[in-house]
Amino acid sequence: MKKQFLEAGKIVGVHGLQGEVRIDPWCDGPEFLSRFKRLFDRDQNEMKVRRARVHKNIVIVKFAGVDTPEQAQAMKGQIVYIDRCDVRLPEDVYFVQDILGLKAVDVDSGKEYGTVTQVYQTGANDVYQISRDGKDYLIPKIPEVVTSVNLEDGTVQINTKIIGGLFEDEN
Repeated sequence: MKKQFLEAGKIVGVHGLQGEVRIDPWCDGPEFLSRFKRLFDRDQNEMKVRRARVHKNIVIVKFAGVDTPEQAQAMKGQIVYIDRCDVRLPEDVYFVQDILGLKAVDVDSGKEYGTVTQVYQTGANDVYQISRDGKDYLIPKIPEVVTSVNLEDGTVQINTKIIGGLFEDEN
């Protein structure tokens, strides 16, 4: 089941004297997070964004009702969430949260190789960590290797011919 609210960042400090907070983005980047008009706290309470801007790799946010540095300081350490309904993803782009837990299966044989337990964002392409029997395997999320993602049946189809022998047990 897909989570409605997804972790997007953490409030790491105060900025200025008007109650602005500094948010370390955990999503695609500060530009992505700065576009939202609302964020949510862990209890799914809406926090209206009055303004947001990018400063280096941080997002500076002014929330409605937070007008002093003391009020902003009280928010430090909080995780902020986005509502998946507020995001329109391009085709074949997924939330990391939705990829985690999918079964990695061979596109030809249907053999299961493990579960996606981590997604690393390297810049060039994502890398999926597949875990099985206490071992971790890293596969690049490129079209030649990850041929499809099917959220409905909970699988990531992989072409093991391209990554030859990665999942073969060592004797």
